[in-house]
Amino acid sequence: MSWSKLKQQLDSFLSPALVGRVEYVGTSYRYLPDKAGLSYMAVDKKKVFNMTDATTFIKWYQSEMEIKNDPNLHIPISEEDIEAVRKTTNGQVPEDRLKVMARGRKTGDLAKELLSAQTALSKSNFTVAANRFLSGPIEESLESKDILLNILALIDRRVGKKRILNMRDTIKLKHPIVQYFYELRVSTM
Repeated sequence: MSWSKLKQQLDSFLSPALVGRVEYVGTSYRYLPDKAGLSYMAVDKKKVFNMTDATTFIKWYQSEMEIKNDPNLHIPISEEDIEAVRKTTNGQVPEDRLKVMARGRKTGDLAKELLSAQTALSKSNFTVAANRFLSGPIEESLESKDILLNILALIDRRVGKKRILNMRDTIKLKHPIVQYFYELRVSTM
């Protein structure tokens, strides 16, 4: 599918409150077939999401320790998480330590997910992900581990206010760029 047709379809699914604010920009090099071109998303004419640009204001994590030590990353711990740690330790650990262990496990798992999602994103092609988004169900894109699919689903008009607001806790576990687009969508409601 050509870029202009893809952009037109993506624009048609954009939430009405974000029309004119969110743009999909793509370039290609006609005479350089080995160059993939450039694709990025802009909000209010400001480039906010470029998969290969390290100068954007979104934090791209380099290691698991960066994620674990990030004070802005809040990870909610549920009773199920604490209970799982309690079972593996056979009840030998004090209650306050169980919470610390559960948080450590969940942070480690989240760090591995974020790093693998970033790696996949930097290697992916915007056009391929956008086509997958357009051809698949919206629920699949919302629940995907692919950062770009999450973003496209969050700014989609088919995702209503109630569903967006119910996602508040799960969004905290996503990459900062997904959180940015979530906050953008919430601010327009």
